[in-house]
Amino acid sequence: MGRLEGKVAIITGGNSGVGEQAAKRFAKEGAKVIITARRKEKLEAVEADIKADGGTVLALQGDISVPEDGKRMVDAAVEHFGTLDILVNNAGVLDEGLLPIDRVADSEIDKIVDINTKGTMYFIRAALEVMLKNKSGSIINVASIAGVNGGGGAAYVASKAAVLGITKHTAMRCAKDGIRCNALCPGMIKTPMTAGQTMETMDPDMMGAMALHSDLQRPACSAEDVANSILFLASDEAAPITGQCIVMDYGANL
Repeated sequence: MGRLEGKVAIITGGNSGVGEQAAKRFAKEGAKVIITARRKEKLEAVEADIKADGGTVLALQGDISVPEDGKRMVDAAVEHFGTLDILVNNAGVLDEGLLPIDRVADSEIDKIVDINTKGTMYFIRAALEVMLKNKSGSIINVASIAGVNGGGGAAYVASKAAVLGITKHTAMRCAKDGIRCNALCPGMIKTPMTAGQTMETMDPDMMGAMALHSDLQRPACSAEDVANSILFLASDEAAPITGQCIVMDYGANL
C-alpha cells in the first residue's frame, strides 16, 4: 500500500476493464485519480465504488478523440488536485472483424486511428504541459501485441503500432526532463470490449494467418494482469524504465 501516495493520475477508459481495475488499484495505493470515458453511467458507478472503498477519485465524461478533452482533463487535475504526475492512456476501440489491409474500409481506418492513435497523442500533448514544468511524470500507453507483430485487423494494427512509435518518441524527447513513457502490449485481454469477438465475426483469412504465427491456446491476460503492470510502471519502482514496449501475452508470441 502507498506506492502512489500523493500522486495525481488521469486514466482514460476508466469505466470498465483495464481502466477500471487500474483506477481501483491506483486509489488503493494512495493516488488521487481522474477517470474519463464516454459512457457516463458506468463511469460514475466506478467512481462510486472507489469512493466507497475510501479512495479519492473524480469522474469526468469525455471522448479522447476530441483534442480539447485532453486539455480539459489535465486542467481538471490541476484545478482539483494541484498537479498531474501520471497519465494512463488506456481508452481504445477494436476494429470490426479483423479486416486485413485488402478489405478494410476508409471509414474504419479513420475511426480506429482517431481514437487509438490521435486520442493517445492528444492526451500526451496535454499532460506534458504540466509534466515538463514539474520535470517529472510517468506516462503509460496501453498498446497491443498487434502493434508489435501485425496480428490483427489492419486499422487496429496501424493504430497500435503508431502508439509504440509515439511512446519511444515521447521517452526520447522527455528523458532529460525526468518524464518516463512506456507502453504495454497485451495479447488478448478478457474484458467486456473483447467479449463480443467470436470466430463468426472475424475475418477467417486473418485468423488463419495469426494462427500460423502464435499459440492461440495460451491463456488470455485478465484486466487485473494489465492493471498490475500499469501500477508498476507508474510507480517510482520503475524509475529507470522508459521508452520500452513490453509484451505481456503468457508467451503466446515467442
